[in-house]
Amino acid sequence: MFEQTIVLFQQYPTAFNIFVVIFSLIIGSFLNVVVYRLPKIMHNGWYIECREFLADEVSNVPAKKVDHLTLSKPDSTCPKCGHKIRFYENIPVISWLFLQGKCSQCRNSISLRYPLVETVTALLSLVIAIKFGASIEALLLLLLTWGLICLTLIDFDHMLLPDQIVMPLLWLGLLVNINGTFVPLNEAIMGAVIGYMSLFSVFWLFKLLTGKEGMGHGDFKLFALFGAWIGWQLLPILILMASVVGAVIGISLMLFKNHQREQAIPFGPYLAIAGWVTLLWGKGIWSWYLLQIS
Repeated sequence: MFEQTIVLFQQYPTAFNIFVVIFSLIIGSFLNVVVYRLPKIMHNGWYIECREFLADEVSNVPAKKVDHLTLSKPDSTCPKCGHKIRFYENIPVISWLFLQGKCSQCRNSISLRYPLVETVTALLSLVIAIKFGASIEALLLLLLTWGLICLTLIDFDHMLLPDQIVMPLLWLGLLVNINGTFVPLNEAIMGAVIGYMSLFSVFWLFKLLTGKEGMGHGDFKLFALFGAWIGWQLLPILILMASVVGAVIGISLMLFKNHQREQAIPFGPYLAIAGWVTLLWGKGIWSWYLLQIS
């Protein structure tokens, strides 16, 4: 059945592209939920674990109420008035436009971020659909893209790259390259090792020299993730692009938004963006670069 569907979509690429856009809009709506709820779920879990670990020390400190929260329960509500969002108020992009960006009950504004995430998810997914067509490669890259969108937004919001997303994608990268889907398996394994150890070494060198931590451990794992997908050979251009983009945005924030020099800036989003670009066009970019310096 799956192979027949792939063949059918290969015969009608426009239908495949339309399907990907519509399905990705729905996925984008779910990604908004993940980005909002997963950090809360993690913080609740850490709080409970800390209280259990420090049982004697905090026995006299009243425990705060920890709501039971999952990615599916409770149902989505308006954060201002608690209005339960009906299914027809949760149609990606369309509902936001129809409601004019306001809650149907209290008329308070609904963040523009929700339809933007849905739209960006659909557009990035469409790029993959056009470039790879109806194929296993496209399906795998769609999964990776959706995960990277979550990681980018969570890191922007919380300076956090959850293992719950990073590690499955890292192992998936190694698994899909068993048969050399994107790179030979030996290059994928070396990519994961070199990706992790390179930033790990930079982290400790910087810490020994300055006494400060220059990046989070999640950045090591994210770089290893891309190594598992693209191999070790394209990692230099990936880290170069991520560093340039991060430096430009960081300087812009300090110049135009009164961003303090000592205030940390998440590096994960720049790694994610550069990694996605490298995965799709890295070989072409690398070939162009070699021509320029030759």
